[in-house]
Amino acid sequence: MYSNVVDKATGVLSDQIGMLEVYQSKKDYPNKIRRIKYHDKELDRNFVFISNNMDLEAFEIALLYKNRWKVELFFKWIKQHFKVKTFWGTTMNAVKTQVYCAVITYCLVAIIGNKLKVDRPIYEILQILSISLLDKSPINEILTKCDYKNVKELNYKQLEISWI
Repeated sequence: MYSNVVDKATGVLSDQIGMLEVYQSKKDYPNKIRRIKYHDKELDRNFVFISNNMDLEAFEIALLYKNRWKVELFFKWIKQHFKVKTFWGTTMNAVKTQVYCAVITYCLVAIIGNKLKVDRPIYEILQILSISLLDKSPINEILTKCDYKNVKELNYKQLEISWI
């Protein structure tokens, strides 16, 4: 229908207002829509965003979509790294608590890995710590000086559980 004036210095190439023309689409959504073409300098790519928000600036809508993608990538990363197979409770509070515990654990391990300058991925550090929970060795020694290709070698330093 018409185009809005854009500031190309922000990366917005066009800001167009229109309506859907196909009968079924127009019937399902008869209101105006907005098509924003945006050039991302970091990726050197053009993106086209469709929105029904007529109040925000075109650049703000482009940033919202860009940040939305970062959120999607964050949740994908969480699914890959936090192996929460079962939840201990079914309430919202129980699920949140378990997820918070996983995030806190992951952050603490990342801090430890950074402070000790461990040249291993965080997931690998978590695996090493999980198999050496009862090991008496200092944590910096566990993470830097041991070769964990053969896990059975760790048995000689583990604490024994005695039954009284």
